[in-house]
Amino acid sequence: MVDEHAGRVPDWLIVRHGGGLDVPGAVVLAGAMTRTRADLFAALAAVLALPAYLGDTWDSLSDVLRDRLDAGPLTVLITDAGQLLVDERSDQRGLLLAVLGDLATSAPHPLRIVLDEAAPS
Repeated sequence: MVDEHAGRVPDWLIVRHGGGLDVPGAVVLAGAMTRTRADLFAALAAVLALPAYLGDTWDSLSDVLRDRLDAGPLTVLITDAGQLLVDERSDQRGLLLAVLGDLATSAPHPLRIVLDEAAPS
């Protein structure tokens, strides 16, 4: 059986190069502040005012983001996205996308992630 969706970016994820797309209402994270999982969690906690009980696991991030999505839609723009989790094991970005994908398809309000990488010079 052929997977006709293979290689397709899911609807909740936007990948862009060099900006130019207006993202009104988006919460902005600088990729340089998300190089490790701990950095990512701290940056998300700061910009989203996540609860202090946010732990350091993907499950705990999923739980607090689900609570946040109970309140309304969320768009997160990550600038210089090539730096996202670069100081972690290679599987960590995939785990993050799995957590976000699960939330995007099951939360009561929409989640949208915009990964913006600077255009090559």
